[in-house]
Amino acid sequence: MDLSIETKCIHLEESKEKKLQNFGAVSFPIYQSATFSHAAIGESTGFDYSRSQNPTREHLEQVVCALEGGEAAFALSSGMAAVGLLMELFEIGDHIIIDSDLYGGTSRLFDAISAKNGIEFTRANLSEDDVEALFTPKTKAIYLETPTNPMMRVSDIEAIAKIAKKHRALFIVDNTFLSPYFQNPLKLGANIVVHSGTKFLAGHNDTLSGFIVVKSEMVAERLRYLIKTTGAGLAPFDSWLVLRGIKTLALRMEKAQENALKIAQWLKTQKCVKKVIYPGLAEHKGYEIMKKQARGFGSMITFDVESAEKAKSILNNVQLVLFAESLGGVESLITYPVTQTHADVPEEIRLKNGISDCTLRLSVGIENADDLIADLTQAFLA
Repeated sequence: MDLSIETKCIHLEESKEKKLQNFGAVSFPIYQSATFSHAAIGESTGFDYSRSQNPTREHLEQVVCALEGGEAAFALSSGMAAVGLLMELFEIGDHIIIDSDLYGGTSRLFDAISAKNGIEFTRANLSEDDVEALFTPKTKAIYLETPTNPMMRVSDIEAIAKIAKKHRALFIVDNTFLSPYFQNPLKLGANIVVHSGTKFLAGHNDTLSGFIVVKSEMVAERLRYLIKTTGAGLAPFDSWLVLRGIKTLALRMEKAQENALKIAQWLKTQKCVKKVIYPGLAEHKGYEIMKKQARGFGSMITFDVESAEKAKSILNNVQLVLFAESLGGVESLITYPVTQTHADVPEEIRLKNGISDCTLRLSVGIENADDLIADLTQAFLA
């Protein structure tokens, strides 16, 4: 049966016998066990030790893999653990092309750890620059977010995938902002998708997780060895929390997107707001590309206000919207990238990307949109 993505969020395609293995439990069980016993030498239940694999984690990986349309998926302890594990695919002297506008934690990992380990990086605006001109004989991968965090730049996944394939390079896409509900990079030609599962997949700001989804069984086999060796696999209870969150992914994504469009349009009418960046606005540079490669525009909005003082005043006066890092939960969160998510990005790069002390990032939740606008209104006037 060819299920819709809404149904895949709730039902994994399995045989009736497989579904009844756990006594018919509708909610997949938490196998809170570090190790598993064997009936005899050479006989195994299929599980040995939870660092290698656990039934709850395996089930979650199968669900995420089905949503992204991959060959295999890996659930890790955080989004950064997922990116860190990916970097273990590369060797000293390898070169990777990356977008200059990435989540600050990813940039920090590349600059502070991956570079130390001998991997070389070239930063560029991959939504506008000539990507092919950035290749060298040592280029092994392209890494980007689309939309980017926090400036919402949109790259053409299909076009870049063709360039990567031509040069036999891996193409890695961070799909956190849209989730597999709105966008499936593997189906557009990417080789690997990475997620901070903490965000939209889990959706409730109550657990950390990360995911890698791949198309190639050869890459999957290498990652199975690496995840077992480094020990970064997601714990059983956290796996269950993400499974629970994914069941409402479709509903949450649709409601949050509806709210985001309404708020983005309202922000455009505010005198203290100088710029609104939301891919769902027709004037956004990536609007047409998003319509081509995604099923929605998401619920992340970045906007600039008239001064740093105004930005800080808004952060100090919001009440319903929470001043907090992270994104993608049921609660609306507002973030100050210059001191929070992108504090470790060099100032020169931040400013070139357009991130200033007047920039705010809003993750729109599923509250009533009018209530959110009312809260922002009083914060703007405070």
